[in-house]
Amino acid sequence: MVATRARAVLATLWVGSLWTIGYIAAPTLFATLEDRTLAGMLAGRLFHIEAWISIVCALLLAVLVARSGGAFEARQRKQLLIVIGLMLLCTLISHFGIQPYMAELKAAVAPGMAMTGEIQARFGKLHGVSSAIYLAQSVLGLVLVLKLYQVK
Repeated sequence: MVATRARAVLATLWVGSLWTIGYIAAPTLFATLEDRTLAGMLAGRLFHIEAWISIVCALLLAVLVARSGGAFEARQRKQLLIVIGLMLLCTLISHFGIQPYMAELKAAVAPGMAMTGEIQARFGKLHGVSSAIYLAQSVLGLVLVLKLYQVK
């Protein structure tokens, strides 16, 4: 019973925070703040926090699912672990693979100046890839919740 509740809390925290930050908080920052640099800085900080929430939730949830005993059939447990692993991989690729390059591009621009030319194009491509990975992770989050609660 405690493990079931712990899985529910972790899945809710993880998937809820993904959706809230990615599809409510970050777009709201860009829609309401006139300073796009400030909006980007704040959104970046939120996504940094989200990455660590994802890592912690993924690891704890994977342990709980792996040790779930009779709570899940072996096939269902394997599917859950695959979804958790894919979601974690999305975070690792984006946060440790793509985000550092995006930060380098931002740092190459003088404070108060907008990105232009090649830097802007490269940043746009990386942002697009990062957004696609985030969307994939968000969809996987829905799959996780549905599989965790065996909703068909």
